[in-house]
Amino acid sequence: MKKITVTFILFFFFHNWNLPAQQDLDLSILTLPQELTKNANAVVRKQQRIIDVNSVNQMTIKNTSVVTVLNKKGHQRLITSVGYDNHTRISRLEGRIYNSLGKETKKYRKNDFIDVSAVDGVSLYTDSRVKYIDFTPVSYPYTFVFSYELKTTSTANIPSWIPVNQYYVGVQENEYVINYPPELGFQKKEKNFEGFPIEDNSVTGKIHYKVTNILPVKYESLAPSLIDSSPNALLSLSHLTTDGVEGSYRNWNEFGRWMHQSLLLGQDILDGATKQKVLELTANAETVAEKAKIIYKYMQDRTRYISVQVGIGGIQPIAANQVDRVGYGDCKGLTNYTKALLNVVGVKSYYVHVEAGTDDNISLENDFASLAQGNHVILNIPNGNNDIWLECTSQTSPFGFLGDFTDDRDVLVITPEGGVIKRTPAYLNEDNLQITKATIELNPEGSLNADVDISSEGIRYDARYMLEKETPLEQKKYYKSGVWSYNNNLEVLSIAFDNNKDSVIFRESLEVSIADYATLSGSDYLLKVNAFNRNTFVPKRYRERKMPLKILRGYKDVSEYNYKIPEGYSIGELPEPKIIETKFGMYKVVFQKLDDTTFTYAKTMLIKAGEYPKEEYKNYRRFRKLIAKYENIRILLTKKT
Repeated sequence: MKKITVTFILFFFFHNWNLPAQQDLDLSILTLPQELTKNANAVVRKQQRIIDVNSVNQMTIKNTSVVTVLNKKGHQRLITSVGYDNHTRISRLEGRIYNSLGKETKKYRKNDFIDVSAVDGVSLYTDSRVKYIDFTPVSYPYTFVFSYELKTTSTANIPSWIPVNQYYVGVQENEYVINYPPELGFQKKEKNFEGFPIEDNSVTGKIHYKVTNILPVKYESLAPSLIDSSPNALLSLSHLTTDGVEGSYRNWNEFGRWMHQSLLLGQDILDGATKQKVLELTANAETVAEKAKIIYKYMQDRTRYISVQVGIGGIQPIAANQVDRVGYGDCKGLTNYTKALLNVVGVKSYYVHVEAGTDDNISLENDFASLAQGNHVILNIPNGNNDIWLECTSQTSPFGFLGDFTDDRDVLVITPEGGVIKRTPAYLNEDNLQITKATIELNPEGSLNADVDISSEGIRYDARYMLEKETPLEQKKYYKSGVWSYNNNLEVLSIAFDNNKDSVIFRESLEVSIADYATLSGSDYLLKVNAFNRNTFVPKRYRERKMPLKILRGYKDVSEYNYKIPEGYSIGELPEPKIIETKFGMYKVVFQKLDDTTFTYAKTMLIKAGEYPKEEYKNYRRFRKLIAKYENIRILLTKKT
């Protein structure tokens, strides 16, 4: 998705300037502290960023990093690139590669970098470009020195200081400096500084942080985002310029008022023919929701989303009439276009800044306003006590459905009166429901035939509804090699989908067969009863857990299977009901014999969202181990004599 922030891209870490002369800098692996290499894929040996704010509309960013890459995983994270546009130019760019003993083996000057459009073939973004290098190391370890200097007329986005932003990376030294005219005003918010060896030498007109010798952080599953526990600082000028427009704000309310008045007003112009068209389409619609739904479909049917590289292109949306003419746009352009269409039919809506992402639901800081926060734009429609939220970059998403990319987080709603923090809808626990029903016929030789129906809601819908857009081959692969990969010899005989966008329920109807599903031994017929929704996930064991436990959204599974046993066999004693209840959720399995030839298996599994101290992780793991064990339960059918 389009990043709202401006000025630069550096996908990984590492910024260091004023590097000593090459002959004075020992880049040998032999000088690297061994404690920083343990559990590391790379080590940031020296990183420095110097930002000089010369005036309200002139800023220079100097970055150089020295990173020793220890293995292939470290190299995969070391994709270095820098973006620029008509507000930002690259005045210096260089990369150098050194072998394990510190000998230079390759040098890249500015002209050696590959220069490409951020969005090839898209005329609205011809000024948005990226310079990058791509190389394959001869051996590991090696050291990469990357430096660049940007000069920009945008001072609205002061890059945040995040010295630890990746797992398995040691930090030997990281220094961050901002020089600014005091009359412009400056705001900062420091987080998680406690417990880290941070030197703060800031004075009026200068921010100066330095940290040394931070050990690599090992990834732990089901943990909060790394940013929640590592040091970071948000920084912003009070008086600034972006997209050629000066502004001033000290909080989100002032930010929203400035954004509306200076960057959004006038961008909602549409041609007369388009206005007439949407008025005709909504002529019989009476409510806000009815009109908005028609407009949303109109937008989806005639546009496509263009992803513009992170950090490029400014924050002002492309004018609505331009998006209407070409039929595409980034998140800003498509959201503004939808807003303009809604204006025509009398529906009030608001442009919204959000920090989007599926790994964690990161909120904007309520008490600190800055353009460094927010990487995506969506739309908010006031509707009494039930606001409508629209994801305008999707041509397939149901009306009013956000999904896990932007759900359950604090966002900034930009109104003419100012910015307002609101929270997007949350899809939690029972909201994320999946019901699997199956009629299963067992054959004497151990195979089975089944009609399976699956309905998915909430985030489960989000994860599956795009299946209907896949080819038949990919659809079958999804079941055989994906969700049902634990079933050998499975064949998918037919597939049908029903995507009910009004109720936001996705239904899958399948006919399947599985050869040799049961185990036959003499007169015994041994059967694993949970054929189509087996959840055997057990969290990884940690001898000494460091991080809290976080279950992000939670979900509920319901399975109902009706088994017809083979002729000539009888149903023995079925297992007693199994119920496990903990603070993390509930698991229940019930068997029932209907008659001599049929029995049912019913499972309910609820995993609850929540955050818990690290000491609770082992209890959650124990809960999941008990579930995993029972998910593989077998029953015995006996051949009649």
